[in-house]
Amino acid sequence: MRYFIHLSYNGINYRGWQRQINAPSVQETFEKRLFSLLKSKPVVWGCGRTDAMVHASQFFLHFDTDKNLTDELKVKLNMILPNDITVHDIVEVDSNAHAQFDATARTYDYFFHTYKDSFLSTRSAYYNIENLNTGAMKEACSILIKSSDFRSLCKTPDKHNNTICKIEDAQFFTNGNGRYRFNITANRFLKGMIRIIMGYMLDIGCGKLTPEGFNNIINERKPLSGVKLAYPQGLFLSKIEYPYLNIDTTGEFTDMLRCVEKRI
Repeated sequence: MRYFIHLSYNGINYRGWQRQINAPSVQETFEKRLFSLLKSKPVVWGCGRTDAMVHASQFFLHFDTDKNLTDELKVKLNMILPNDITVHDIVEVDSNAHAQFDATARTYDYFFHTYKDSFLSTRSAYYNIENLNTGAMKEACSILIKSSDFRSLCKTPDKHNNTICKIEDAQFFTNGNGRYRFNITANRFLKGMIRIIMGYMLDIGCGKLTPEGFNNIINERKPLSGVKLAYPQGLFLSKIEYPYLNIDTTGEFTDMLRCVEKRI
């Protein structure tokens, strides 16, 4: 039998989802607890990867087992997992279902704030900037939606079969008082793509780069040179869409979205 597990995690203490040598990962931490309860080591396949210190308010993985899993496993997993990893649902799916390859769309949210706040520091990125040109940032969002090849917005373009992505939506929200959210949905994303986009967006907002210049960077399809990635702690993988599964994100994350819900 094949199962999907729906989980979320605060990535601040990890080097990302993917298991790594001599570095803490969400995958290794989760698998150790899962294997201890199942008394076996099934192959666990995640819906994707996240970078070091990046969060996931929604993440799915799948694995096969001959055991009939119930909510009891969810309860036991949450009891032994660290507080920064939470299991929300365990769902039996078709034997051909695949957590990574069946996803039709992925949504990320990037939170940042322009005033110092110690209580936001692990889930929103702080930038000491003023008077953002939100009109220019909105224009840059339109450029993203109209573009298709994002080779110049990828850390390792030669490691991908292609650098074509279909961006369905990209927009900014604010609470009008120094807190912002960038929301982007696409069928796929490339290595480092969203943090690279956010680095350029902040330059556009500060007047260091024009929307036209951003459009030229995308169209030139040249290797990256000197681009600064946005800080990782503001980035959340927030929604994975499947044709056969529709599960909402957690309530606490929804509350975070509402804090910056005014569209720019």
